[in-house]
Amino acid sequence: MPKNSLFQRIILPGLVMQSVLVGGGYATGREMVEFFLSNGPLGGLFGLLTTMVLISLISAIGFEFARLARSYDYRSFFRALLGRGWFLFELGYFPMVLLVLAVLGAASGELVATHFGIPAAYGTIGLMLLVGILVFWGSGVIERVLAGWSFVLYATYGVLIVLYLARFGDALMPNFSADALNGNWLRGSLQYLGYNVVCATIILFCVRHMESRRDALTAGLLCGPLAMTPALLMFLGMAASYPQIVAAPVPSDYMIQALDMGWMEVIFYLVVFGTFVETGTALIHAINERISQAWSERGRTLPRWLRPVVAAIALFIAIVLASRFGLIDLIARGYGTLTWYFIAIFVVPTLTLGVWRIFRARADTT
Repeated sequence: MPKNSLFQRIILPGLVMQSVLVGGGYATGREMVEFFLSNGPLGGLFGLLTTMVLISLISAIGFEFARLARSYDYRSFFRALLGRGWFLFELGYFPMVLLVLAVLGAASGELVATHFGIPAAYGTIGLMLLVGILVFWGSGVIERVLAGWSFVLYATYGVLIVLYLARFGDALMPNFSADALNGNWLRGSLQYLGYNVVCATIILFCVRHMESRRDALTAGLLCGPLAMTPALLMFLGMAASYPQIVAAPVPSDYMIQALDMGWMEVIFYLVVFGTFVETGTALIHAINERISQAWSERGRTLPRWLRPVVAAIALFIAIVLASRFGLIDLIARGYGTLTWYFIAIFVVPTLTLGVWRIFRARADTT
C-alpha cells in the first residue's frame, strides 16, 4: 500500500475506530439495550442516528486539531487542547480502559465456554495472548489488522441481520409505528456518546497519514457511518424482537439462538471474539503510544518488549475486576459513570476550544 494513500488518509481512521468501538460498544448487544432500545424502537433509532452524527462531528474537529498540533497520541493531544489540565483525561481514561477490558475479559471467557465448550479461562488467556502479540508489533500492523477485520465484521453483521429480518422482520415496522417517542432518547444518545467518542483520541496514530484539512475533516465525518453502521444493523434486528429481547443478558445470543443455524453461530462468535481482541489492542496501544511519546521527549526509545508487558498488566487487573462484577453491572454502572466525565473534559473542549484554535490557525496562515 503506497504511503499516504487515499485509503490511509480518508477511510482507515473510520475502520480503525469501528474496530476500537465495537468490542465495548455493541458486540454483545447489551450496550444497544442499555442506551438505545430501552427507550423504545423509535426513540432508540433517533438516539443511535444522533450518536452517529455527533461522532462524525467530534472526530472531524479532533482530527484537524491533532493534525495542526501534530499530536498523534492522546497525551500530546490533550496537552495542546487543555494545557496543564491534560492529565484530567488520564484520570478518566485509565479507569475506562480497565472497565472495557474487564467487559471484554468477562465476555470472551463466557463466549468460549458457552459456544465452543472450552473452559472460560482459556478464552481470557487467548484474548491476552493475541492482544499482546498485536501490541508488540506496533501501529503499522495494528492498522492493517484492525482495518481488515472491519470488512469481516461488516459482512458478518450484514448476513446475520438479513437472515434475522427474513425470519422475524414482520414485527419490525409495527414495533416502530406502535412506539411513542419519549424524551429519554437524547440522554441515552449522549451517555453512549460520552465513552465511545473517546475512540477518536485512541486512534490518533492514524492522523499522521493526513496531509490537509480536507483529509482530516472528510476522514472524521466518515467515522460516524463507518463505526456505527454495524450497530445500526444490529439495532434493527433487535427492534424486530422488542420488547422480549430487552431482558436478554446478551442480546446477540438471543438472536443467534432464535435463528438456530449452527454455521452462523460459529462464524458470528469467532468474529465477535476477534472484535474483543481488536478493541483490547487499540485501548492498550494508545497507552503504549503515550508512554512512547514520554520516552521520546527524554531522548529514549520505548523497548518493543515493554509493549506486551503493559498489555499483560492492564489485562490482569481487568480480569480481577471481571471476576468480581457481572457483565450487565459493568456496562450499566461503569459506562454510565464515566460518560459525563468525558463529555466535560473532551467533547465540550473540542467543540469550543478546538474549533476556535482551528479557525485561529487558519486565520494566521491567510
